[in-house]
Amino acid sequence: MSLHTLAARARLSPGTAAGLLLCAAVFVVGLSWAKWMHYSSKAVDLGQTHRWPGSDILATGGVTAGDPPSWHAAATFFHAYVASIWPALVVALLLSAAVQAFLPPSWPARLLNRRSTLSSALAGGAAGMPSMMCTCCAAPVAATLRRNGVTPPAAVAYWLGNPLLNPAVLVFLLMVAPWQWSVTRLVIGLVTVIGAAAAVGLATRDPLAATPAPRPELVDRPGPGRFRPSPGRFAAALAKLALTLLPEYAILVLVIGAYRGRLLTITEPSHRGLLIVVVVSLVGVLVVLPTAGEIPILLSLAVLGASPGVLGALLITLPAVSLPGAAMVARSFGPKATAITAGVVVAAGLLSAAALSSLSSL
Repeated sequence: MSLHTLAARARLSPGTAAGLLLCAAVFVVGLSWAKWMHYSSKAVDLGQTHRWPGSDILATGGVTAGDPPSWHAAATFFHAYVASIWPALVVALLLSAAVQAFLPPSWPARLLNRRSTLSSALAGGAAGMPSMMCTCCAAPVAATLRRNGVTPPAAVAYWLGNPLLNPAVLVFLLMVAPWQWSVTRLVIGLVTVIGAAAAVGLATRDPLAATPAPRPELVDRPGPGRFRPSPGRFAAALAKLALTLLPEYAILVLVIGAYRGRLLTITEPSHRGLLIVVVVSLVGVLVVLPTAGEIPILLSLAVLGASPGVLGALLITLPAVSLPGAAMVARSFGPKATAITAGVVVAAGLLSAAALSSLSSL
């Protein structure tokens, strides 16, 4: 069901209509500034050069494999990471607060909840594609959707769909990497989104999954109990999001930055075999990267001779989940759903490793 259909059936009050327009403005203007214009320009440049212009963020500050944890490693990584993602994070926080303050609470559920887990997963994954966010920037929006009654499968699919089904990253991969990478990312990425949503749906058995949201025509009806958009509610929601999510987010990014020398050791090309692919898949769900940050890492590893299994595992696990992102959604998703999602991503990393290994032999 589209927003236009919802609006028509709800017989919007002037306030709710204004709230809908504000949310749409945050979405379009914010993402145009943070994502769409930048990625369009980058795609044009890559189409001409077919060379990735950025460097591996895990090596920023001169950190190399085997370096011990240090404040220098933490601070340089934190600076490089925040400099890359802050526009998207700002938009994510604004959009999350706008949804809470300016839209009737049942609308997100009406848009994304479906009668089956598969259709909910497809709806959530498709909704995440236009925003093109990394796992951490998508986390505040995914958490808000869950709190507003969106079922666990749809919320998980939205969260994973942002990084894994990002159309810009798929285009970038086609331009700078072997075609097998793009095919693996698209196919296994879709399998991961649907598989994680299905696993979470089976494990949580949320009653919302089988119960339709309240009819939208009842949400905005005249009367003392009708929904009223509120600038004050927007400010309060934005402040709460910033105060509850950003401190732990910053701490975990610093920790990962400090220990990245140890993490880089695991991905050394000299490591081969199934065990290292399993270890790499586990490590991949811990590391936090900006959107498309996995591309220079994988290109560097390929030049150094990393196996297709290692590359395939990281192609899925690096962007899909991160420790900071998981911490940000755990309160609204629940520890069980968050852990299941991470587990499915690890399994998908192994599947991706097998798929890329097979395709690379063609």
